[in-house]
Amino acid sequence: MTFHGFVAMQGRGLVALPAELRRRRGLDGAGVQMEITEREDGVIELRPTVPVPADQAWFWTDRWQQREREVDEHVAAGAISTDASTDDFLASLDQLAREEHPAQ
Repeated sequence: MTFHGFVAMQGRGLVALPAELRRRRGLDGAGVQMEITEREDGVIELRPTVPVPADQAWFWTDRWQQREREVDEHVAAGAISTDASTDDFLASLDQLAREEHPAQ
């Protein structure tokens, strides 16, 4: 479902999105942020954004996202197996730790 309609500019430049649209897109919460982009063709775009905690910002850098896309391409091409469960993965980490630090 998409929305098309009109909103009025209020005092101090405020624009209120229709309640139905806010509810459907999860924009009713306090502190919801919107990205605004003014395009060359005169269109003004609003996009809901999720604030990123500072200690997780590294994941959203261009370089890291490029690496994520590369992994996705390898998975799609069948070059990487993703069959292991989380439990299997954690068990393999435990095994590596035991090998590195055998009980004495």
